[in-house]
Order: sequence, then structure tokens, then C-alpha cells
Amino acid sequence: MSERVYRKTATIKATQWFKMGDHPAVEPYYKDGHTSDPHGKCGWVETLEGGHIVNPGDWIATGVQGEHWPIKPDVFAATYEEVQSGGHHP
Repeated sequence: MSERVYRKTATIKATQWFKMGDHPAVEPYYKDGHTSDPHGKCGWVETLEGGHIVNPGDWIATGVQGEHWPIKPDVFAATYEEVQSGGHHP
């Protein structure tokens, strides 16, 4: 029996994050009630698996059910490409 691998693709919305205010789902990064990043460079996003630190340059993806997750820039570039409105590639 041969093994088969399938990939189900989905269109996502994504915003590259650099600072607070770039994406509404990203909040200031706090630990133990105090900011863990005194310079305000990192953020925090709640995902389906728990919270994740967001670094400047990370992409914040929004899935089909409104869930969010961070993606490192190199992984984003290797995995996704922009789709023009109407579903056509650039």
C-alpha cells in the first residue's frame, strides 16, 4: 500500500505586525501582571492552542472561523502568496 499525502488549502487574511495598533488581536505582552517587554517591541496574541508572543515582523493570520495565530516571516514567505480579490493570483 502506498502512502498518500494531501494538503487542504485555505485562503487566510494576514497582517504583518510591527507595533501595537497594527492588528486588533495583538495585545501588550505581560507576565505576572507586569510588562515583560519594557520597550514595547513584543506583543501577545491568543490562539486556539494558547497565547503566543508576537515579534516585530511576524504575520498575524486570521482563519476562516476568526481565529488568530502568528507566523514567522520566513515561514510566511515560503508558505503563502498574495491572492487578488476574486481569488486570482497576482
